[in-house]
Amino acid sequence: MYSTSSKDGTFIAYDKVGEGPPLILVEGALNDLSTTLPLAAQLKNDFTVYAYDRRGRGASGNTDPYSVERELEDLDGVIAAAGGSALVFGNCSGGVLALQAVAAGLDIAGLAMFEPPYIVPGTRYRPPDYGERLAALLASGRKEDAVEFFMRFDAVLPDEQISMVRGSPMWPALADLAPSLDNDAAVLGDSVMPPADWIASIKVPTLVVDGGNSNSWARESVRVLAESLPGGRRVTLEGHDHVLAPEALAPVMKEFFAALPAPAGE
Repeated sequence: MYSTSSKDGTFIAYDKVGEGPPLILVEGALNDLSTTLPLAAQLKNDFTVYAYDRRGRGASGNTDPYSVERELEDLDGVIAAAGGSALVFGNCSGGVLALQAVAAGLDIAGLAMFEPPYIVPGTRYRPPDYGERLAALLASGRKEDAVEFFMRFDAVLPDEQISMVRGSPMWPALADLAPSLDNDAAVLGDSVMPPADWIASIKVPTLVVDGGNSNSWARESVRVLAESLPGGRRVTLEGHDHVLAPEALAPVMKEFFAALPAPAGE
């Protein structure tokens, strides 16, 4: 395990494997770096892969007050540890954070995202007071209810699937990560697709991936985003859904990043 300090002094833990151009993996909601390590294992022969715990998760610290800007500074700190420039992959809400990092001017040479959860108007319902209701559940210590609320109204899982997850061995770990859902809610904002002029300002080559069996709203979001980005490319993993499949995703990432100039990095 390695570590770096963010601009506000927050301890950010990361793991590093492999050899080659630096590639940073940004985890999604209810994830810590352990979630991205299987993908790192698939990529380590081609890249030096950095998997880090976002603030408030795993071994990383959590300095109040939270802001999205501080999360961007955390990623910038990992990029600095990687040599000052890097390729970046973001899973789900981690993809939204990574896209915001590109817009903020962080030195990102290429970006890949898996199903960033933007909402194309008319494709799904998300309560307009989602963030406030989630924050109220967490403030009252109802972590398990907060996870269920997220699954129902953000991940859009059916009741039977939520019940299955609640009864699984992973449930306690998900409940422990519940406070970080507040951070993801801040990153996502209202979740609506960003304005076209903002998307058009993203000049970094960007791969946007979806699963062929994923929810229709997620697939429509990926389509619209990939078509709107000046350097956007869409790839669909047929037979897969929103669950990250490293063995299917890694070859697509390798092909995409191999066509780009290597970042300075280490």
